[in-house]
Amino acid sequence: MLIRIHPENPAQRLIKLVADCLRQGGVVIYPTDTVYAMGCDIHHPKAVQRVAQIKGIKAEKANFSLICHDLSNLSDLCRPFPTAVYKAMKKALPGPYTFILNANNNVPKIFQSRKKTVGIRIPDNRITREIVRELGNPIISTSVYDNDEILEYTTDPELIHENYQNLVDIVIDGGNGDNQASTVIDCTGETMELIRQGKGPIDPIL
Repeated sequence: MLIRIHPENPAQRLIKLVADCLRQGGVVIYPTDTVYAMGCDIHHPKAVQRVAQIKGIKAEKANFSLICHDLSNLSDLCRPFPTAVYKAMKKALPGPYTFILNANNNVPKIFQSRKKTVGIRIPDNRITREIVRELGNPIISTSVYDNDEILEYTTDPELIHENYQNLVDIVIDGGNGDNQASTVIDCTGETMELIRQGKGPIDPIL
């Protein structure tokens, strides 16, 4: 199913439709402030396995990130971290960044693995943040790649729907996506470390 949602003024009934699908164990492709991503409700292990299967990887070895609505519930997922990290996240988010943090005991249960770290994203995208807010908890996030050897990411939601309509429950058309992934910052050591330079500028963070 392809659902068009206005990026600046998302209709609440459509947001609720997507959140209800996620609650029931559905898999959804949605826009972010970087590339389009695929995800599901963190409380549905079978849905997490399904996302991994679509990506052709094992869930316990996958580096899925989690999309949150804001910074308020990070203690549900992460071990305590320095004030400097919190200040950097507060400055950068919502935005095109992934912060790698030390996971608490809840995260291995989500991924059915021994995962000790977790990537946290709060994208500057109203559609996705409204879905997470309506759902009431984070969702899995993994980038949607293109089959084309030249293009790394698919930016056209209609093409994404053509490619994935038989694999996922909903594809959200929130306008054309970007073709640049998020900037990844590792905050698990003594100092913050740049892992991948992406769309987010690093100067104001590190």
